[in-house]
Amino acid sequence: MKIIKQALSSDSNAYLQGYLRQDAGTPQHYPAMIIVPGGSYTHIPEQQAEDLALAWSARGYQTFFLRYSFVAEKHPLLPAPVIELAQTVASLREYATDWQIDTKRIAIAGFSVGGHIVALYNDLWHMADFAKRVGVPTAALKPQAVILGYPVITPKAGFPTDPTMLDAWTDDPEKIAADQQVTAQNAPTFVWATAADPLVPVQNALAYAQASIAQGVDTELHLFHHGPHGLALANSVTAWKPGTALPHVAHWMDLAQEWLDELD
Repeated sequence: MKIIKQALSSDSNAYLQGYLRQDAGTPQHYPAMIIVPGGSYTHIPEQQAEDLALAWSARGYQTFFLRYSFVAEKHPLLPAPVIELAQTVASLREYATDWQIDTKRIAIAGFSVGGHIVALYNDLWHMADFAKRVGVPTAALKPQAVILGYPVITPKAGFPTDPTMLDAWTDDPEKIAADQQVTAQNAPTFVWATAADPLVPVQNALAYAQASIAQGVDTELHLFHHGPHGLALANSVTAWKPGTALPHVAHWMDLAQEWLDELD
């Protein structure tokens, strides 16, 4: 395996870290998975991001995680992380030959506020004005699918509760309500969450899934009855306290893999 790290621009601390499978024989092209981790827009849990990336690598993917900009680095923060995700997708297409990527199978998985970034990206990637801002055609930004794990979607659904935190995110809360911007052009969307999440209410996941279904987007939703916020793989690899290795919830990854395979 080859590990790469690539800056996304000269005016931010954002970077892309990749875990590339390497062939001993004839090179082949693999599907790609971009992990967009959580961290309340103040940091990212890098070990968890790596664990998620390596789990998808074990399933045959070229994998990456995005270290996006934080609130201490830009004000207001949004839409900078969404643009950085667009730059990431464009980079995977630009280096597809070197990185052995099947450009028809680029998926993005976002968790918590990473899910917010991915949900907004799914709403915007096909917009000409957004692509122009990134400096590439819309075709360069198209994902095969997106996966949202316990996502933040809209401030109206109970996160954040601190007005100061929201002010650091945006000067217009309506613009970051991802459920209000879903269109029929959104990529297929897989959403999972726990009904008992005490930090990001499950209504976030429900709102985005309902909006996607209303627009005719290929949508799959899984709600697990038990489990705290931030479960990641929900197994012993990413368990961060007692009660965060939950075999039932850990099925989300098999379910997501099966769903992605059906999209081929």
